[in-house]
Amino acid sequence: MSDNRLIPALAFGGLLAVGLIGGGGLIGQGVVNARAGDRTVTVRGLSEREVKADLAVLPLRFTASGEVLSDVQARIDADLATVRAFLTAQGYPASAVDLGRLEVADTRSREYGNQQGPRFILAQTVIVRTTDVARVQASTRALNDLVRQGVVLQDFQGPSYIFTKLNDVRPAMIAEATAAARTGAEQFAKDSGNPLGPIRQATQGSFEILPRDGAGDEAASIDKKVRVVATITYRLK
Repeated sequence: MSDNRLIPALAFGGLLAVGLIGGGGLIGQGVVNARAGDRTVTVRGLSEREVKADLAVLPLRFTASGEVLSDVQARIDADLATVRAFLTAQGYPASAVDLGRLEVADTRSREYGNQQGPRFILAQTVIVRTTDVARVQASTRALNDLVRQGVVLQDFQGPSYIFTKLNDVRPAMIAEATAAARTGAEQFAKDSGNPLGPIRQATQGSFEILPRDGAGDEAASIDKKVRVVATITYRLK
């Protein structure tokens, strides 16, 4: 009797395996049969837009060193005057130029414990912040003038270009991504021979700001690309 009981069980198991294989095929096409009458399709819609940075931040950090603190301070003050004159000649108003903190290091102190090289190292930072992105780009190419005047720029990594108007493009891009997702869902529904139903679930991914050409540091690029992906699940009737 035990052998006879196994026959329907094996038959049922075979039908279940066929059902799972069929369901797997539908999943690969984007359709999930969770249970009878609850079929859905999940699609993604992409929206991309090219934008230009509308804010530039240019930090200029310069240093001076020596054995006598007052002498090093005097050189930093002279370099600061040179940097300010350079920026004025470049056409920046005083409101676009901020003075950062003065850094002072005594290499003979216990913290450093260094008996080699100059005792005092001073560093001063000047930060240019402006919406005139093209001017900052031109000024960056002219920084050799500061070096020729004896200003030692330290850790210079170039300006940062920032796109601040994401909220201006956000609504239209979400609409574009949603429309693209619906187009894909309609194609899936057509291929499956079922009308597309209402939205069951929708998720908006984070907005990404990337270099326009997809390579390099985004902050160093004036030309950028904004991207967002919407993931939407529709019911199939």
